[in-house]
Amino acid sequence: MPDGLSLLLNYYPSLDAGQQQRFSQLGELYRHWNEQINVISRKDIDQLYERHVLHSLAIAKVYSFQANERVMDLGTGGGFPGIPLAILFPQTSFHLVDSIGKKIKVVKEIAQALQLENVTAEQARAEDLKQRYDTVVTRAVAPLHELVRWTRQSLKPGGKLIALKGGDLREELKGWEKRVKIYELQEFFSEEFFAEKKVVVCV
Repeated sequence: MPDGLSLLLNYYPSLDAGQQQRFSQLGELYRHWNEQINVISRKDIDQLYERHVLHSLAIAKVYSFQANERVMDLGTGGGFPGIPLAILFPQTSFHLVDSIGKKIKVVKEIAQALQLENVTAEQARAEDLKQRYDTVVTRAVAPLHELVRWTRQSLKPGGKLIALKGGDLREELKGWEKRVKIYELQEFFSEEFFAEKKVVVCV
């Protein structure tokens, strides 16, 4: 069993055979595409499963996506957190959005290689999209107030914005205390990487 898959199974032991197969393919796929189009830093590619895949799946520790839920991954970059979440929640629709075309090319190629029928990808800015979503997920793209402004028109009434963030967020979240819930990832994962990482859920 690949080391990366072993890491995921420590925290998500109920992955079925199809999910395990897809997760095990991620390492090779990202190495291949990263050599052509750099979407992950060179020092991070060896830590792909911890710093990108498991980090993306942290959202699933605090929120469970529903069948037929429509989710936008804002500023997906190379497909995080959208692609790992799409593997974990095959009945949920994920729309991965980034303003940089070469990153969306990588996302499309990887989603196709994994036969992820619940993933679509588009080069666009969130504020230009006409679709409405139940949930928006994002990873360290911008301060919370900017994320809220960008996604205001994209979220359905009652929708959630879920952001992966790190470090001291006290200044950034000042004034938002009543709208956000913060989860410390060190409560879920023992790796040092997660010591200051958080999931912020904004409603």
